[in-house]
Amino acid sequence: MEKNIVEEVFAKDVFNETVMRERLPKKVYEQLLKTIENGEDLDPSIAGVVAHAMKEWALERGATHYTHWFQPMTGITAEKHDAFINPVAGGKVMLEFSGKELVKGEPDASSFPSGGLRATFEARGYTAWDCTSPAFLKEDAAGVILCIPTAFCSYTGEALDKKTPLLRSMEAVSKEAVKIVNLFPDLEEVQTVSCSVGPEQEYFLIDRDKYLQREDLIYTGRTLFGAMPPKGQELDDHYFGTIKEKIASFMKELNVELWKVGILAKTQHNEVAPAQHEMAPIYSSANIATDHNQLTMEIMKKVAKRHGLECLLHEKPFAGVNGSGKHDNWSLVTNTGINLLDPGKNPHENYLFLLTLAAVIKAVDENAVLLRLSASNPGNDHRLGANEAPPAIISIFLGEQLEDILAQLLEKGTATSIKKGGRLNVGVNTLPNFRLDATDRNRTSPFAFTGNKFEFRMVASSMSIAGANTILNTIVADVFSQFYEELKDVPKENFNQAVTDLVIKTVKEHQRVIFNGDGYSDEWIEEAERRGLPNCKSMVDAIPSLVSEKSVEMFERLGVFNKVELESRVEINYEMYAKALNIEAKTMIDMASKKYIPAVIKYTKMLADSINSVKAACPQADISVQTDILTKISSLLAQAQSALYKLKEADAIGSKMKDVKEQAEFFKDDISTAMENLRKPIDELEVLIDKEAWPVPSYGDMIFEV
Repeated sequence: MEKNIVEEVFAKDVFNETVMRERLPKKVYEQLLKTIENGEDLDPSIAGVVAHAMKEWALERGATHYTHWFQPMTGITAEKHDAFINPVAGGKVMLEFSGKELVKGEPDASSFPSGGLRATFEARGYTAWDCTSPAFLKEDAAGVILCIPTAFCSYTGEALDKKTPLLRSMEAVSKEAVKIVNLFPDLEEVQTVSCSVGPEQEYFLIDRDKYLQREDLIYTGRTLFGAMPPKGQELDDHYFGTIKEKIASFMKELNVELWKVGILAKTQHNEVAPAQHEMAPIYSSANIATDHNQLTMEIMKKVAKRHGLECLLHEKPFAGVNGSGKHDNWSLVTNTGINLLDPGKNPHENYLFLLTLAAVIKAVDENAVLLRLSASNPGNDHRLGANEAPPAIISIFLGEQLEDILAQLLEKGTATSIKKGGRLNVGVNTLPNFRLDATDRNRTSPFAFTGNKFEFRMVASSMSIAGANTILNTIVADVFSQFYEELKDVPKENFNQAVTDLVIKTVKEHQRVIFNGDGYSDEWIEEAERRGLPNCKSMVDAIPSLVSEKSVEMFERLGVFNKVELESRVEINYEMYAKALNIEAKTMIDMASKKYIPAVIKYTKMLADSINSVKAACPQADISVQTDILTKISSLLAQAQSALYKLKEADAIGSKMKDVKEQAEFFKDDISTAMENLRKPIDELEVLIDKEAWPVPSYGDMIFEV
């Protein structure tokens, strides 16, 4: 039977378990598998054999170079290509790839953000092979490149990337979860607990020619100016609508490219905003999911260009319509296949599930600001809290069934019943009558239970998911550690009651974070304040949480970050925020000075000349309409020029600031306000001025004409 396209191409460019089983000696394969699946120490003696097999496989596929593919704290991936060649006698070359070259690389550490971990003159850094994420081939204009996922650390051992802390957090949550799970009868054989993640990716597609006419999109990823067209997303007619031919063609090629590198691309559809779409994969381990999501974003942008499109991953590329996020679906699964967050048929009797649920509730409540920061970048500050995305206030949605079970536990000390979903009956005999889920969904919640996982809906669309999952793993590992200390000496005959008591105690202390209502409502903001829940409206407000006394103690005890690494990330976050807004401010200044204001002056002159011509030809003519328009435009032009001067002055002050925290706060407050004050009159001018005279494509041109 002829293979389907998916079966034919899936993972064809991945050095995965199947390929390793075919090409590696049995003992080497088994030893490597123990490291990958059980977290055992990597045996350095096998590296040479693996490197040879990897090289031969890559050469057969046309590869000429290899690269250590890593994720520095820039938020994007990095790579340095090395050819397989080595010179031999007679002016010839031999194609070689050693175990040493596989295991270790040496990029320049001083040129990446380090937050003071590395000085300019301290250049040495190392990339270390991450065998838990399979190598893959990437083919583009550079040819075929063998990409080896690696961690990136400094000469002195600190993590300079996003992967290393994630791997540490995965080991931490596995270690602490296993200790808890092994306390339960018949679960003593569990050896590891894996963090499983499925990140949904939202994005915009617009015409590339129009994109190239917008400096703001090129330099910042979002439109810094732009009036809303007459139609936006009011009719909800784009969401799940029929996919346009050009977009469908892009999606078809995107799927093939993703499947080639083993990415489990599953779902594609139109999202809420015009020109917005989503791709969702099937779950994989947090490490591989992170690598795959980074690859997905890179491939999306490449494929889009081939179709005359530009893929926008910014969280809020267009004001007035929905922005883009990345829903991080997170769960914990044992090596024996038990999902710790699966309630089962009788969740009120599932003590392991209830204990895990309580641990997550406590972890989220105690570390809400850390979680807020883990999902933050400058772009996401424009999205969170709007009527399209979760509020900046962290809360947990559990649904009616779980909320009822917890209410029974708090009231009676035991749960004796569960709410079950009814049957779907819409009054049409020919439609199936099936059982409904036990609870509805809540898309306004930032952290929602969705059946057998939690969906962290705040993560920014352009971000790596490594940070969010590092924090989730760490804070839950911390609570598991505390729970273990309380339960480890409990006699078996009293164990279930001890678990119940601990769940009740935990829920009583942390129920303030549980909220099943409308997270978009003003009433919730007031209610959250009464409950004492933090409301960090900007990432700048959340940054200090990384180095609080509690955070430092937790991260160091669990081996995820040391204090120096945390302090470096504080520095990087402040610096990243200030630099991003500085680029936006300078782009606004440039566009206003060189495009908008000159265009308005030119149009004003044309309008004034027209008025004078009419008056000269016919002194009695009614020119009140033209005069009113000219007066309005002139007033807005003056406002724009004044706002431009003020933004220039503020940016000059902010750019000279040396203290990164002070600078970030200045940009958050003063520069953001100055930018808004410049945008407002120019957006109003766009509505008044002839479209032919406007210097850049409008929102309508970009989000409806694809």
